[in-house]
Amino acid sequence: MKMKEFGFYRGVDLGGWFSQCDYSEDRMDHFITEKDFDVVAGWGLDHVRIPVDYNVMENEDGSWNEDGFRRIGNALSWAVRRDLKVVLDLHKTAGFSFDSGEKEEGFFESEKYQQRFYRLWEEIAARFTDAENIAFELLNEVTDAAFIDAWNRISTECIRAIRRIAPDSLILLGSYHNNAPDALKDLNPPADRKVICNFHCYDPLNFTHQGAYWVPWLDQNKRVSFEEAGIGEDYFEKAFASALETAEKHQTALYCGEYGVIETATPEDTVKWYQRIHDTFEKFGISRSAWSYRQMNFGLADERLDQVRSRLIPLL
Repeated sequence: MKMKEFGFYRGVDLGGWFSQCDYSEDRMDHFITEKDFDVVAGWGLDHVRIPVDYNVMENEDGSWNEDGFRRIGNALSWAVRRDLKVVLDLHKTAGFSFDSGEKEEGFFESEKYQQRFYRLWEEIAARFTDAENIAFELLNEVTDAAFIDAWNRISTECIRAIRRIAPDSLILLGSYHNNAPDALKDLNPPADRKVICNFHCYDPLNFTHQGAYWVPWLDQNKRVSFEEAGIGEDYFEKAFASALETAEKHQTALYCGEYGVIETATPEDTVKWYQRIHDTFEKFGISRSAWSYRQMNFGLADERLDQVRSRLIPLL
């Protein structure tokens, strides 16, 4: 069973540029530059996923931050000039972030926050309507399963709002447990043929996040080899089974918007993991974007991977 194609297939995340950062002008102007798009295109990829936080586009008083929109517009132009498509991902919205340390709370209960969310997406859709080259990812990694009823209602209303402005644009929609593949079954059926099921994969977490300080239940001093992690040939096929079934049921495409291995794993083990997940992506025609291009603890362009990059990049 091969998934439906939708024009995006192999990509990389530009994490830490307009999201999960200090939002300084220096960061946003220099962390990623136009030359990096040449590198991504040179890797043979067809798209980038750009996480953006709401406060890059909104001022504290709710007005639009024109500098933020200008920077995003520049990024989109740099991509399209190199025949790269773009997933524009709202990584944080007012009242919600996947990262509890951001202290964004109340989104799923607050009509005020939800109206602000719709208004922001209407503005994004109006400014960046390019149905051929740009896909809209409504929200990164809904966390708690308890949010699913509210999220189904909110996402449905948001899609309606976007469709009034951008009727043909692709929209990516993920579910709870941080976009877990087996949570897709609890989303409302896609509103139309251009709504794509979206999931993330960092399995098994004790391998891909070994030593991660932000995962409190992991021993930060413990290192796990690829062999010790028990990632058999059918590991990812089993992990994606529910997502594949859901996509088939709704006759939609399937997209893995984040996947990757932390920098504390060895380069050789990193290649082995990418090979294993790549084989499953290819078997089922699953589109994907690897986390992440530079730094962010997972950087594919970082010096530590110099000796294996020629083998790694074809596996993205």
